[in-house]
Amino acid sequence: MGKQFTISQVAKAADLPTTTVRYYERVGLVEPEDRSAGNYRLYSEESLRKLKFIRAAQAIGFTLDDVKALLSTTSSTAASCRDVQSLIEDRLAEVGRRLKDLRHVQRVLKSSLEKCQETEQADCCHVIETLRETAK
Repeated sequence: MGKQFTISQVAKAADLPTTTVRYYERVGLVEPEDRSAGNYRLYSEESLRKLKFIRAAQAIGFTLDDVKALLSTTSSTAASCRDVQSLIEDRLAEVGRRLKDLRHVQRVLKSSLEKCQETEQADCCHVIETLRETAK
């Protein structure tokens, strides 16, 4: 049997908080392979590889649902590039939507800043007044 890690050891090796490893366990992404005599979770080198895979996939924009699909694809004998391409296309569409939203936020903030700079008053800020009106 290969090296086994406690949850804190595997978390540290994967550069994750232990709470994240526990969460991944709850949602079925990783599971301990064994328990110690003291009933501690024990994870294998394969679990460590999975955790690093999850981190890498999330770092490039995949969701945990995507990661589940990717993990099931990599473990199947008939891994399909078409399935992975579909996930990538979905993430790209989402990134495009988020960028559009962020560009809108950027335009609104720039406009607000310009108006603030033009009408700067010591006792009143038009942005705060506008937000208060919106909140009513």
